[in-house]
Amino acid sequence: MSRLADRWQGVLLTLVVGISTLWLSATGQLVLYIHPRYVVFTVIMIAIGMVLSLGVLVLAPSSRDAGDDGDGHDHGHDHDGHPHALEDELRAPAERPRRRRRGRAAARTAAVAAGTLVTTAVAVSLVVLPPATLTSATAGQRDVNSSTASLAGTSVEDAASADADAYAAFSVLDWAGLLRQTSDLSFFEGKTADVVGFVVPAGDDPDVFYVSRFVVTCCAVDAQPVGVPVHLVDWQSQVSADEWLDVSGGFQTNPSRTSSDPIALVPDELEKVGQPSDPYLY
Repeated sequence: MSRLADRWQGVLLTLVVGISTLWLSATGQLVLYIHPRYVVFTVIMIAIGMVLSLGVLVLAPSSRDAGDDGDGHDHGHDHDGHPHALEDELRAPAERPRRRRRGRAAARTAAVAAGTLVTTAVAVSLVVLPPATLTSATAGQRDVNSSTASLAGTSVEDAASADADAYAAFSVLDWAGLLRQTSDLSFFEGKTADVVGFVVPAGDDPDVFYVSRFVVTCCAVDAQPVGVPVHLVDWQSQVSADEWLDVSGGFQTNPSRTSSDPIALVPDELEKVGQPSDPYLY
């Protein structure tokens, strides 16, 4: 019986994960967890996994066969013509294997119960809990702009020859990378940024926050937060952490005395907006 439960448990978990993944893909929400270039691959692999799981279920032995796992066969009959007297003689030493079998059965039952609990928890979390993006709490744990690789996309040399239209299209990732590469204010003078991101507090600084995005290389597990420091006096009275903003303005020497960022974006316009359909950068 426990083997049958094991098999159903695995199949159920595979199907729940598979159906949830296909639903996330169909609704365009799978990109909240993985890079878009892996969506097709993931869907194909999960479909194959579901088909194989169902195949195993169909082709596996029946419940009757599963129950005949060696524990349930009749020990009362004669084996190879041994007389009952001989069985009685051998009965005492046979008690030890029986106790070991009972111990293994109890351990197996506990494992099945634990597996069922995990399966149920995973199924409920996948079906009931809505998909959500990473938040400022995660950004704080991973440190904004701590990943050098994530900020290496746009170089100062390339940006120096860009025109105003190109600058207008720069994202949080582009500006954060440039601010990481140079603290020469003259490079930023006369340039206007217009970026969309969510609010991440810059430590305990009351006048500086980051307008941030997560950069995803493979999946949400490896997502790294990048951000542009925004100087706004008493920002918490105007915006809240995790709130999505469209911020436009120029760059100036950061007036904050506690911030570690020498240059900050000083907003000319700041508008609260909804979360983009694709909140991550790549």
